[in-house]
Amino acid sequence: MERRRFLAGAGAVTAGAVAAAGPGSPGSASPGIRRVETGLDALVRSDFAALAGERVGVISNPTGVDSAYRHLVDLMHTSGRVRIAAAFGPEHGFRGSAQAGGSEGTGVDARTGITVYDAYGASQARWEGMYAEADVDTVVFDIQDVGARFYTYIWTMYTSMAAAARAGRRYVVLDRPNPIGGRARGPMMTTPYTSGVGLKEIVQQHGMTVGELARYFNAEFLPAEVGRRVDLEVVRCRHWKRDALAADTDLPWVMPSPNMPTPDTALVYPGTGLFEGVASITEGRGTCRPFELIGGLAEDFDYHWGDRLNARGLPGVEFREAYFTPTSAGQKPALLNKLCAGVEVKVVDRAVYDPIRTAVAMLVEARRYPAFAWRQDSWDTVRPFWIDKLTGSPRLRTMIDAGADVDEVVGAWADELAAFERRRRPHLLY
Repeated sequence: MERRRFLAGAGAVTAGAVAAAGPGSPGSASPGIRRVETGLDALVRSDFAALAGERVGVISNPTGVDSAYRHLVDLMHTSGRVRIAAAFGPEHGFRGSAQAGGSEGTGVDARTGITVYDAYGASQARWEGMYAEADVDTVVFDIQDVGARFYTYIWTMYTSMAAAARAGRRYVVLDRPNPIGGRARGPMMTTPYTSGVGLKEIVQQHGMTVGELARYFNAEFLPAEVGRRVDLEVVRCRHWKRDALAADTDLPWVMPSPNMPTPDTALVYPGTGLFEGVASITEGRGTCRPFELIGGLAEDFDYHWGDRLNARGLPGVEFREAYFTPTSAGQKPALLNKLCAGVEVKVVDRAVYDPIRTAVAMLVEARRYPAFAWRQDSWDTVRPFWIDKLTGSPRLRTMIDAGADVDEVVGAWADELAAFERRRRPHLLY
């Protein structure tokens, strides 16, 4: 196997000299800010009791840090209580340097000397092979999710869980709060439209932590797919409540991916992430406000879009007329380095803001422009529309194309959302 050398130092996912950092945590939280302990913080506090003496494979990225920004791989390496067999990098890589749809390759971590496997897009069989090659007893997952079905880390977790079940490995999830809270919203994935941005039937904004999702996957999906559940342990957070957003806690924010710079990005992403499915509109990649700046070529879109959206009086959000030039275009090269016109999504009341309803309104109004076009991928002739994979079915696209307004589109998934709420309830931890 070809391996690259991962250099430590500035920007490395391993966060500084652990011994020098010491076991402390940040000072008291500001008034009104909730002090929260992640699963990693709890594991460190227990002196790694749940993993003592085992050969551990770690699935993580730059977000796997404790309250003092120390990375779990560094902490495990210096603890003397855990034997790290390997690490595994998801989309964007173990160090988080790759763009959407990319990874960093397999290499060696300079600080610890452990092999870091490129696991992005790995099948269950590939996961089983990596577990066997690294001689892993227990798999540990610690990645900050952002709460949207099409954010791929939860599917890395699902596939690696299924492989662990098949291979008889234990699976431990170090839980982290959902930065956009515990409320579920949006349409359900349907089986014919499953893909890497939605492998299983959950709703678009699932409102669960990764630990809760692991419990849900283990009970609802693994028995049917694998024939058994995985030996699962969730190391729970402490002091997190389902109504808390990232801004309500003292937890550090490390970018989960290159275009997820702030908790504000995460808040809008379950909605404006749908613009990845529109060929003629950029979701703001290559700007300082990805997924908050949305627009198309300036000769095709104009200020009327924002005016019409503001006239709707959508709860908790206002729209600023915006002009910008994206320096990264993803799957839309025609928009790269071109002046774009559109809106900046300004959340003014987090408590009432609904990202998916907001995005539906944005799509309905954008559809008025003659230049509007859904993204179609030539590599999938059976399911060519990317928006169908993002929303879970052709329903949203066909309804908007037929002239349906926001209430009709959002109302179409009310029953399936309610059913998901009931189904997930036994697996919630907080």
